[in-house]
Amino acid sequence: MSETTPQTPYARIGGEPTIRRLVERFYDLMETTPEGQAARAIHGPNLGPSREKLFMYFSGWLGGPPLFTDRYGPPMLRRRHLHAPIATPEIESWLACFRQAWSETVNDPPLTEVLMPQIENLARHMRTKEDTK
Repeated sequence: MSETTPQTPYARIGGEPTIRRLVERFYDLMETTPEGQAARAIHGPNLGPSREKLFMYFSGWLGGPPLFTDRYGPPMLRRRHLHAPIATPEIESWLACFRQAWSETVNDPPLTEVLMPQIENLARHMRTKEDTK
Protein backbone atom coordinates (compact mmCIF):
# COMPACT_ATOMS: atom_id res chain seq x y z
CA MET A 1 0.00 0.00 0.00
CA SER A 2 1.45 3.35 -0.96
CA GLU A 3 0.85 6.52 0.93
CA THR A 4 0.17 9.72 -0.91
CA THR A 5 1.64 12.97 0.24
CA PRO A 6 -1.03 15.62 0.60
CA GLN A 7 -0.70 18.41 -1.91
CA THR A 8 0.18 21.85 -0.67
CA PRO A 9 -2.33 24.61 -1.34
CA TYR A 10 0.27 25.94 -3.80
CA ALA A 11 0.10 22.74 -5.83
CA ARG A 12 -3.68 22.36 -5.46
CA ILE A 13 -4.39 25.73 -7.03
CA GLY A 14 -1.90 25.36 -9.87
CA GLY A 15 1.34 26.81 -8.54
CA GLU A 16 3.07 29.89 -9.86
CA PRO A 17 0.79 30.62 -12.85
CA THR A 18 -2.32 30.67 -10.67
CA ILE A 19 -0.73 32.76 -7.94
CA ARG A 20 0.44 35.26 -10.58
CA ARG A 21 -3.11 35.48 -12.00
CA LEU A 22 -4.54 35.84 -8.50
CA VAL A 23 -2.20 38.68 -7.57
CA GLU A 24 -2.60 40.46 -10.90
CA ARG A 25 -6.38 40.25 -10.69
CA PHE A 26 -6.31 41.42 -7.07
CA TYR A 27 -4.33 44.57 -7.88
CA ASP A 28 -6.36 45.19 -11.04
CA LEU A 29 -9.52 45.14 -8.91
CA MET A 30 -7.89 47.43 -6.37
CA GLU A 31 -7.15 49.92 -9.15
CA THR A 32 -10.45 49.74 -10.99
CA THR A 33 -13.31 49.07 -8.57
CA PRO A 34 -15.00 51.36 -6.08
CA GLU A 35 -14.55 48.64 -3.44
CA GLY A 36 -10.78 48.74 -3.96
CA GLN A 37 -10.26 52.47 -3.57
CA ALA A 38 -9.57 52.56 0.17
CA ALA A 39 -6.88 49.89 -0.17
CA ARG A 40 -5.46 51.52 -3.31
CA ALA A 41 -5.17 54.89 -1.58
CA ILE A 42 -2.56 53.63 0.89
CA HIS A 43 -0.22 52.50 -1.90
CA GLY A 44 2.18 54.61 -3.91
CA PRO A 45 1.62 55.38 -7.58
CA ASN A 46 3.54 52.32 -8.83
CA LEU A 47 1.97 49.03 -7.77
CA GLY A 48 4.62 46.91 -9.50
CA PRO A 49 6.75 46.30 -6.39
CA SER A 50 3.67 45.53 -4.29
CA ARG A 51 2.42 43.07 -6.89
CA GLU A 52 5.74 41.26 -6.90
CA LYS A 53 6.05 41.16 -3.11
CA LEU A 54 2.52 39.80 -2.67
CA PHE A 55 3.20 37.14 -5.31
CA MET A 56 6.41 36.16 -3.55
CA TYR A 57 4.72 36.13 -0.15
CA PHE A 58 1.77 33.97 -1.27
CA SER A 59 4.11 31.56 -3.04
CA GLY A 60 5.68 30.61 0.28
CA TRP A 61 2.56 31.05 2.40
CA LEU A 62 0.70 28.56 0.23
CA GLY A 63 3.50 26.00 0.45
CA GLY A 64 5.48 26.77 -2.67
CA PRO A 65 8.95 28.26 -3.01
CA PRO A 66 9.70 30.69 -0.13
CA LEU A 67 10.51 33.54 -2.50
CA PHE A 68 9.70 36.36 -0.09
CA THR A 69 11.72 35.01 2.83
CA ASP A 70 14.61 34.09 0.54
CA ARG A 71 14.83 37.69 -0.61
CA TYR A 72 13.60 39.77 2.35
CA GLY A 73 13.85 37.53 5.40
CA PRO A 74 10.99 36.85 7.80
CA PRO A 75 7.75 38.46 6.61
CA MET A 76 6.94 40.46 9.77
CA LEU A 77 3.96 41.70 7.80
CA ARG A 78 2.48 44.03 10.36
CA ARG A 79 5.83 45.73 10.90
CA ARG A 80 6.21 46.15 7.14
CA HIS A 81 2.83 47.91 7.06
CA LEU A 82 3.23 50.26 10.02
CA HIS A 83 3.86 53.20 7.67
CA ALA A 84 0.39 52.82 6.12
CA PRO A 85 -2.83 54.06 7.72
CA ILE A 86 -4.81 50.81 7.84
CA ALA A 87 -8.21 50.77 9.58
CA THR A 88 -11.48 48.98 8.86
CA PRO A 89 -12.16 50.69 5.50
CA GLU A 90 -8.74 49.72 4.13
CA ILE A 91 -8.98 46.18 5.52
CA GLU A 92 -12.46 45.60 4.09
CA SER A 93 -11.40 47.13 0.78
CA TRP A 94 -8.40 44.81 0.59
CA LEU A 95 -10.55 41.81 1.50
CA ALA A 96 -13.24 42.65 -1.05
CA CYS A 97 -10.65 42.70 -3.83
CA PHE A 98 -8.92 39.59 -2.56
CA ARG A 99 -12.12 37.59 -2.18
CA GLN A 100 -13.20 38.48 -5.70
CA ALA A 101 -9.78 37.74 -7.20
CA TRP A 102 -9.65 34.42 -5.35
CA SER A 103 -13.16 33.42 -6.47
CA GLU A 104 -12.28 34.24 -10.09
CA THR A 105 -8.93 32.45 -9.98
CA VAL A 106 -9.16 29.49 -7.62
CA ASN A 107 -11.75 26.75 -8.05
CA ASP A 108 -11.29 24.64 -4.92
CA PRO A 109 -14.18 25.18 -2.46
CA PRO A 110 -12.75 22.95 0.31
CA LEU A 111 -9.43 24.80 0.18
CA THR A 112 -11.21 28.15 0.08
CA GLU A 113 -13.18 27.19 3.17
CA VAL A 114 -9.94 26.48 5.03
CA LEU A 115 -7.78 29.33 3.75
CA MET A 116 -10.17 32.28 3.52
CA PRO A 117 -10.61 32.64 7.32
CA GLN A 118 -6.81 32.62 7.65
CA ILE A 119 -6.46 35.29 4.97
CA GLU A 120 -9.17 37.37 6.64
CA ASN A 121 -7.38 37.11 9.99
CA LEU A 122 -4.11 38.08 8.34
CA ALA A 123 -5.72 41.13 6.72
CA ARG A 124 -7.26 42.24 10.01
CA HIS A 125 -3.90 41.81 11.76
CA MET A 126 -2.49 44.55 9.47
CA ARG A 127 -4.50 47.25 11.28
CA THR A 128 -2.24 50.18 12.14
CA LYS A 129 -4.82 52.71 13.32
CA GLU A 130 -8.16 52.85 15.01
CA ASP A 131 -11.25 53.80 13.07
CA THR A 132 -12.25 57.44 13.16
CA LYS A 133 -15.77 58.20 14.23
